[in-house]
Amino acid sequence: MSLNAVPRESDKKHTVVIVGGGAAGISVASSLHKRDRSLDIAVVEPSSTHHYQPGWTMVGGGVFRPEVTSRPMKEVMPSFVSWYQQKVLSVDPDQNRIQLADGSWMIYETLVVAPGLELNWGAIDGLEEALGQNGVTSNYREGMASYTWETVQRLKNGRALFSQPPMPIKCAGAPQKAMYLSSDYWLRHGVLNNLDIQFHNAGAVLFGVPDYVPALESYIRKYGIDVHFQSNLVAVNGPARKATFRITDAEGNARDEEIGFDMLHAVPPQRAPEFIRESPLANEGGWLDLEDDTLRHKRFANIFGLGDVSGTGNAKTAAAVRKQAPVVAENLLATVRNQPLKAAYLGYGSCPLTVENGRIVLAEFGYGGKLQPSFPKWINDGTKATRAAWWLKAKQLPGLYWHGMLKGHEWLAKPAPRG
Repeated sequence: MSLNAVPRESDKKHTVVIVGGGAAGISVASSLHKRDRSLDIAVVEPSSTHHYQPGWTMVGGGVFRPEVTSRPMKEVMPSFVSWYQQKVLSVDPDQNRIQLADGSWMIYETLVVAPGLELNWGAIDGLEEALGQNGVTSNYREGMASYTWETVQRLKNGRALFSQPPMPIKCAGAPQKAMYLSSDYWLRHGVLNNLDIQFHNAGAVLFGVPDYVPALESYIRKYGIDVHFQSNLVAVNGPARKATFRITDAEGNARDEEIGFDMLHAVPPQRAPEFIRESPLANEGGWLDLEDDTLRHKRFANIFGLGDVSGTGNAKTAAAVRKQAPVVAENLLATVRNQPLKAAYLGYGSCPLTVENGRIVLAEFGYGGKLQPSFPKWINDGTKATRAAWWLKAKQLPGLYWHGMLKGHEWLAKPAPRG
């Protein structure tokens, strides 16, 4: 079947159906094909454009040009899959089928769920209408990172607010990355002392893995950033340039505080897509209910998942997908062949925290915050800001993403043995 062929109703049956054509879906398709070239694989993905989302922070900091972070989906989608350019409406795991946007059903033998997550812009009153004007921006919004960079360059004095919503979110360090790169620009251009920079974090800590906090705190001090914990953005009035934060004290009492701004970098709360969170596949929090190590669904043995939709306790990053894809590929094939599952995912995630233009704190950790460094300390000490980590993030990772990970090249991603 050709890449863009539209199958007849009777053709909609495949050995492996992958929901999602982002980093997770395409990586696992390539990893499966690498292991078994005869496998019948379908990918269901409605988008016409594939985005390299880790690059959006760099666009917002003036490091990358926007065009390097996206490619036409038809150029990225593997030629060996059947691509259905539709949304998924629902999943019926008891009947081994999914419903597509045109109302038709697709039958699968094994299902891989990798649709990513949903940015819940509507959860913050007035935010979506405010974006892109009056200094209100978000690197999480497609195409908005360029406005972030324009706003940073224009700001010479006043107040800049950066928000972080409750976890889980994808790339938990990204709200801080935007703040550090902006602050570094203001420092280099001699206007930092004219600015009141505030970080409003709905959580109670700067970063969830304590080993990386000292390095981040040193940059907080360097830039003179005023940090507010348990301060959650709940409303934005763009024309008035006012943001409302719900602040919770140690006793659990909440109050709302309105703060004026000249720039606001806002990050929305995030959740699983509706067809997952309202399906039998969801856990109590609405995320895909997977086994932590095998990435197989806890109740449906022929369903696997990976990427941001997963309810596993890892950081939601592209680096996590790089480690997850080979695990899903090996365990899915074992399931098809009625063999025991031997591959394990240990929760690896990586968050390259861009603390300044030229230095990064490369946080690499697994389940429970256990450090999982990819390099020896003499190459890169992940608990400190290094130029080596910047070189990796800015110069190497984009190429490795487009030409390595999406093509099934499993660089530093060998699955751990299970048990």
